[in-house]
Amino acid sequence: LLCPCLIYGAYVFLPFDAPPLPTVSTRLVYTLRCAAFATLPIVLGMIVSGISRLCSSALEPFGDLQREVEIHRTYVSQSVHLFILYFFNMAVLATYLPQEVLKLIPLLTGLFAISRLIYWLSYAIGRSFRAFGFSMTFLPLLAMLLWNLYSMFVLEPENLLA
Repeated sequence: LLCPCLIYGAYVFLPFDAPPLPTVSTRLVYTLRCAAFATLPIVLGMIVSGISRLCSSALEPFGDLQREVEIHRTYVSQSVHLFILYFFNMAVLATYLPQEVLKLIPLLTGLFAISRLIYWLSYAIGRSFRAFGFSMTFLPLLAMLLWNLYSMFVLEPENLLA
């Protein structure tokens, strides 16, 4: 329930609009540029993972990982997988959205980045708290996937392979 409220509030109250993007190629470039910001939590996780591996008290650096190192490594791995799914769904979404609602692309990117940081923090606190951060990442991804499938098969089935 929180994700739609956050997206709607940001959509209504943040004072920016997407630039005019008349062609599919310009929309994809816009999505690619927005997606670059979504990689910031992943890069930050890689840096922290490397630092925690360097500062680890393990005698063998490539042996069994300690919990502090394992948390960051798992976060980076899961974030990369979710980012790939998120990016491809955003790219398809950008091709089906009308110009008036293209403002959703940077908002969804920001939601992804914030929710991955919340997931990382809650995962470090304890494994039982991570469901909130994961759901803030996964449920918008699921909503985008359902909208993309609806757009492809119901709204524009004649352009499915065009």
